[in-house]
Amino acid sequence: MSASPPPRIDAHVVIGGMAHDFDFARLELLKLLAERPNIRSSVSADFENHAALERARFLLTYTCNVEPSPRADAALADFVARGGRWFALHATNALLDWGKEGVAARKAAPLMMKTLGSRFQAHPPIGPFMVRNLKPDHPLVAGIADFETEDELYLGEEEDRLDTLLGARFVGEAPGFVQSHWPEDRVRPVMYLRKVGEGAVLYLNLGHCRGHYDAPHRAAYFPEVQRCSWRLPQFYDLLRRGLAWAAGDLVSD
Repeated sequence: MSASPPPRIDAHVVIGGMAHDFDFARLELLKLLAERPNIRSSVSADFENHAALERARFLLTYTCNVEPSPRADAALADFVARGGRWFALHATNALLDWGKEGVAARKAAPLMMKTLGSRFQAHPPIGPFMVRNLKPDHPLVAGIADFETEDELYLGEEEDRLDTLLGARFVGEAPGFVQSHWPEDRVRPVMYLRKVGEGAVLYLNLGHCRGHYDAPHRAAYFPEVQRCSWRLPQFYDLLRRGLAWAAGDLVSD
């Protein structure tokens, strides 16, 4: 007798915002989701599709400067608290204002940011840095050796009780941002788990990408196509493990 097919899993995917190549990220992430035929995905460019979130087993996000409405802010927090899983990528925690003093974090979406566990403040210029495996026995990162990437190293405010799986050490300057001086030499989270109520968040902040036409706030034609960690097999391994975790197929405790 043949084994029963795996049950359908509904996922909601939110990809959009500014300053990134969301066409590229959307395609790559949907291809990874398509490797698991029992996952059926709805896709939005913002957080306002409440019906899709209500149906979803898990949420996958890759956004930048996408602020939820107050209703969506509460819905995101409730989704995780009642048992949902949220796999958040790159600039999901970035809400930004541009001013004379530089780019500043916008104090908005308090429930979303508290649920996520961090709020973006700055990053140094894109460059190489080492990503350290801090929990080599954890199934989400087991067998992944420390690796070098060239990406945006995220700096920000962090909530307590983050289970940091990957990290990168940084002390120095982040020019162009209001909070530009980072004098504390410590490990900054790159990938972490955060339990919230009956659910959990998995955050991986690698994965910057930008094409020629994705930064009109800087130039009509951006000269360099940036792919950063998307060039690394380790990054795709982490994405696949994150999706397995989100679908409930990978034990995380």
